[in-house]
Parts: sequence; C-alpha cells; structure tokens
Amino acid sequence: MQIHKISIDEVYVPAPRRKTLKAEKVDELAEDILENGQLRPIQVRLGKDRYVLIEGYHRLQACVALGEEVIEAYIVQAKKF
Repeated sequence: MQIHKISIDEVYVPAPRRKTLKAEKVDELAEDILENGQLRPIQVRLGKDRYVLIEGYHRLQACVALGEEVIEAYIVQAKKF
C-alpha cells in the first residue's frame, strides 16, 4: 500500500468511533510522535468529499493535539458486507 499525506480537516470520524477516545492514550501517542515521528499511518476510505476514518483514531487525535495539519494515511477500499 502507498502512504498518502492528507489534510486532517478532510478526515471524518464516525460517531461510534468518537466514543472510544482515551485521552491518556492520545497524550502517550503525541509524545511518541514528537520523538519518533508517525510510525504507523492511519487508514481511511474515500467518502463523499472527504475521507472516512477506518483505523487510527488515537493517532489522528495525537496529531491534532500537536497542531499538525496533515497526516500520513493508507487509503483502503470500503468493506462490502
């Protein structure tokens, strides 16, 4: 998979995912990203006029906390049920 740099503002986080946020994990990841950079890209899928977060909510929020405007991401296909 190819890593893309996407604007954080273009990432939509579904409501059920937003309920899983743990502030202490965001703080830990923010410190790690400051020291080592973003080691694992988030995963998003293409939605209408935006990207929809699939995996990496805490990494996304850590980058937001650090004031980042872009984030590394894998763009994956939506799962068909």
